[in-house]
Amino acid sequence: MRPPPGQVLHFSEDPCIGTFVPHVAATARQSEAYVWAVDAEQAPAYWFPRDCPRVLAWPGPATTAADRRLLSDGRVHAVEYGWLPALRSVRLYAYRFDAGPFAPFGAPQPHAMVATTTVTPLGPAEPVGDLLSLHEAVGIELRLVANLWAFMDEVVGSSLEFSGIRLRNATPRR
Repeated sequence: MRPPPGQVLHFSEDPCIGTFVPHVAATARQSEAYVWAVDAEQAPAYWFPRDCPRVLAWPGPATTAADRRLLSDGRVHAVEYGWLPALRSVRLYAYRFDAGPFAPFGAPQPHAMVATTTVTPLGPAEPVGDLLSLHEAVGIELRLVANLWAFMDEVVGSSLEFSGIRLRNATPRR
């Protein structure tokens, strides 16, 4: 599930949100209040239960041929085995918004879209469906690992582009 041009998505396990008011998240690194959303490129990073720790890796313009060996066939999303039951059973919903009030967030490359005003979805929340099937349909490898940190360390030490999300919920380093 990705938004068409001119729209952004917010993923949630709550299907009953009527309006989205900017707020400062408890884990925020910035003091500004935002409504968070993602564009089509970033949407797959949120095809997970909210608290699921994950490491995302993909080749970039500077990725070496040697480092491509860490990826099977492009983009990889790694999660711990312990999160597989939640990944298979979560009921995830997508809220669609007009992209107009949202601006790119993150540097040097934006990783989200943010609005600083209250926004209302274009319609009711839509069920996202089977998260494993979504990954398969777009060719993203979903890799199950015992512990995320070994993969994270390998990716960080490579020329791959990457993101780590909700890592505070990962199994501690061995």
